[in-house]
Amino acid sequence: MARQELARFLRDRRAGLRPHEAGLTATGTDRRTPGLRREEVAELAHMSVDYYTRLEQARGPRPSARILEALSQALRLTPAERSHLFRLAGSSTPPGLSAVRRVRPHVARMLERLPETGAVVTDAAYGVVAWNPLARELLGGDLGGGAANLARRRFLGQGRMYESSSAEEFGHIVVARLRRAADRYPHDPRLSALLAELHVGSEEFRQVWRTRPVHAPGHRTKTLHHPDAGKLRLNCDVLLVPEDDQEVVLITADPGSSAAKTLYRLARRAA
Repeated sequence: MARQELARFLRDRRAGLRPHEAGLTATGTDRRTPGLRREEVAELAHMSVDYYTRLEQARGPRPSARILEALSQALRLTPAERSHLFRLAGSSTPPGLSAVRRVRPHVARMLERLPETGAVVTDAAYGVVAWNPLARELLGGDLGGGAANLARRRFLGQGRMYESSSAEEFGHIVVARLRRAADRYPHDPRLSALLAELHVGSEEFRQVWRTRPVHAPGHRTKTLHHPDAGKLRLNCDVLLVPEDDQEVVLITADPGSSAAKTLYRLARRAA
């Protein structure tokens, strides 16, 4: 636990938070600084003023995850600041209550700037939360619409799923990620419903689930049999959006290859 750094971080965030931003009404004329008072933070975090004061003075005990979460909410910390607070206290950052099923605007804008790269953003439960036109050309026109889930596509045949050389490998990747999601979000009702649906509807899913596969996102290649463009050798690379537990899958082809030329034509058609 980095007591001095934690104390400094708490003081800085308290000083930078205005009363109205914390849902408080600034009253009286004796407020020396525009930030919150210690007693106001303590009240918002449902803890004693003495305990919070000792944290700011670097002489308090190591705070529990519950205390850290309460401070995160009281100080209106961003996800990155919340993670930093937990690290300073020597604790691992717990996940939220459920998987994040929205895409951040800057991530969505990034997809628009990749016209010759297929790009898909999936949440922790493999729901498709964003995509670009070339991805729809490659993966099927029913990719969007807000309801697509790649786990349902892979194991339940819901939606268009083109033949691919990586189908078996992808099945293990899906199960590994869903297992991680189940551990991180045990009280997410939509995730629980998805897992129940997959267990009931797919013997293959049940078999792979029992093997407890482990997979780290990275680079892989596959051959996709596209109904219009034919056989395409493609590269898939994954970028992480850690604050939302999401993945951005980038689909490309080797420069100068026939697949790259096909992607160019598909991108122009999609545009």
